[in-house]
Amino acid sequence: MTAIAELVAALAPEKVLTDPDVTDSYARDRTFLEPGRPLAVVLAESRDDVVATLRWAGEHRVPVVPRGAGTGLAGGATAVEGGVVLALHKMTAIRELSPADEIAVVEPGVITADLDRAARAHGLMYAPDPSSYEISTIGGNLATNAGGLRCVKYGVTRDSALGLEVVLADGRVLNTGRRTVKGVTGYDLTGLFVGSEGTLGVITAATVRLRRAPAVYPATIAAEFTSLRDAAAAVAAIIAAGCQPSLLEMLDRTTLKAIDDWKNIGLEESTRAMLIAQSDAADGPAVAERMAELCTANGSPFVAVSSSPQEAEELIGVRRMAYQAKERLGKCLVEDVCVPRSALPQMIEKIEAIALEHDVLIATVAHAGDGNLHPVFIFDHGLVEPPPNVWAAADEIFRETLEIGGTLTGEHGVGLLKRRWLSLETGPVTEELHHGIKQLFDPLGILNPGKAI
Repeated sequence: MTAIAELVAALAPEKVLTDPDVTDSYARDRTFLEPGRPLAVVLAESRDDVVATLRWAGEHRVPVVPRGAGTGLAGGATAVEGGVVLALHKMTAIRELSPADEIAVVEPGVITADLDRAARAHGLMYAPDPSSYEISTIGGNLATNAGGLRCVKYGVTRDSALGLEVVLADGRVLNTGRRTVKGVTGYDLTGLFVGSEGTLGVITAATVRLRRAPAVYPATIAAEFTSLRDAAAAVAAIIAAGCQPSLLEMLDRTTLKAIDDWKNIGLEESTRAMLIAQSDAADGPAVAERMAELCTANGSPFVAVSSSPQEAEELIGVRRMAYQAKERLGKCLVEDVCVPRSALPQMIEKIEAIALEHDVLIATVAHAGDGNLHPVFIFDHGLVEPPPNVWAAADEIFRETLEIGGTLTGEHGVGLLKRRWLSLETGPVTEELHHGIKQLFDPLGILNPGKAI
């Protein structure tokens, strides 16, 4: 019996795809990276399917790449040549939703927005809010420790993860964490697996924290600025005033121009940046007015304040259109650096200078409230990968980020794209520990090899 025949026997024929025309569609994420050709794709429908797959993979020394919806932007789910893609998107059960305990137990294929909608039926919400929340899965969010628009108030995915069910590389099942609000027993294995990008185990369920949903629809503002520095000053003023926004986003002119060319949002010639802010507090409208005043005081010539949920959604919609607008211009290398909030204006201006220096089109959005910037390098659709001037610009941005006390990735993960720069941030001691942890959990090196560390 061949190895693949053994895998089919352990699962079922309909769960193991081997036709290259079919498997190729599971081989890549949203990056330009060219994947390896997988030996097979497993369509897991249960924890037992994951256990059987990993036991088989360990016996035959076959690499396994866990995959959710394939929305990642760092190459973390890119197929490995001769490996197996373990697709988890069919594991969509919300096993439990407890309003009394304000938790949910969910499988990795649950769409992020679907969990939020299920929670809101009980007056609760799931706080993590990546821009891809309508298509990304909880499993992928956990794998990369995804952030999103509401991070400024509610934190990243790790801040909502209480416990995990994980299948280890040898097929054993590990349960980490707890269902309780507090708990400090032993090492924080939940925190270790969140953000590990499928290199230590495969998450098959998560116990996540839910929060009380706002009593009223969040109040929203959009402020235009004639300089990036003024916009950054307004960010600092909003935080310093204790407004506690639930969302605070910045878009540069290149991004706004791409959106305007697509959707005709009425962009003024003088506008260099836009801030979009939201408050979901009980006194949200009053907080929104205060944020608008602070934007005006810091140089904004025009501020729109929502007067209805529909208007609020329209203003937020400008932010959510950013990535699609850029994709219309060319292929995108989407980056994800994070700097101390006080360094935000310096970093944005540096990105603009680097774009000019290397003759690269860079469109930047930022989760301004927590210093997380997404410079998107746009290059010709006809190219297989970014040209040398794009890589040179990216290299300079990464080095500048580290120079001012930042980090190479705030929420997308390392994947394949960032590995060449990883040692600049981690250093030899951290690298040694990372590889020691990897060896402990995955001694055969079959889990998502070549990614993250």
